[in-house]
Amino acid sequence: MEQTTLQPDNTAVRTALWRALHVQADAKPHIINDELGLQLVAPPGGWQERPDMKFTKRLRASIVARARFIEDLIMEQSKLGVDQYVILGAGLDTFAQRRPDVAAHLQIYEIDQPDTLAWKQMRLAELDFGIPSSLHFVPVNFEKSSWWVELLKADFDKNKPAVIACTGVTLYLTKDAITSTLQQIATLAHGSTLAMTFYLPIELLDEEDKPMQEMAEKGARAAGTPFVSFFAPDEVLEMAKEAGFKEARTISTKDMKQLYFADRTDDLLPASGEVFLVATT
Repeated sequence: MEQTTLQPDNTAVRTALWRALHVQADAKPHIINDELGLQLVAPPGGWQERPDMKFTKRLRASIVARARFIEDLIMEQSKLGVDQYVILGAGLDTFAQRRPDVAAHLQIYEIDQPDTLAWKQMRLAELDFGIPSSLHFVPVNFEKSSWWVELLKADFDKNKPAVIACTGVTLYLTKDAITSTLQQIATLAHGSTLAMTFYLPIELLDEEDKPMQEMAEKGARAAGTPFVSFFAPDEVLEMAKEAGFKEARTISTKDMKQLYFADRTDDLLPASGEVFLVATT
């Protein structure tokens, strides 16, 4: 009976639906093809007309660009022989299900809140998706236990390089918590790569994105999950340097536009609020 009360994180659900809506509503070529999250969520009919879907096109573009960037990175690193992939704040990530050809050569560790991961496993079973032995679910109550300790318990090899992806998480963490996380990841084996998103202060956003950001902040406070941390790109690089990474760079919205939106025939463009840190040990 308890399983039926499980609920995934609202942000994880919204992100999965944005990825699916991209396939359904935006012109081809699609930046990423991911409707498996929609299958997991199975929302009521008319979900595409929800305000958080209908009026957030630029955010949707950011989400799909973010997902594509991470997938390009793991594909590249896999070809170089890196075979450990850690998703910190995995939500309803579907890489293992969509790309079994690549996942077969990786040990994938999905780290998130216990309810979200338990719900996801339940839905994968209900939909007859096999869970390969190379896919490790690592439930962590972040307020009570260490994600690093739980990752090691899941047979992660700290002596081998890995790709660590962490998107959509730092917004909800204090600077101290982010610093601690960066310091821990910087101790990974030589040749490891971190890709982590950070959010810009509202004064650094394009004017057209500021009203949406204000609405999002208000909604997050009302939901009891307030936004906590915002950083300028130079602050992000300084934090990475102080944490001990050998190399670090940021990927801006402008960079994302050049990577994934340059030849599009529609007006799909990402919002300006996010910056990627890519850092190596």
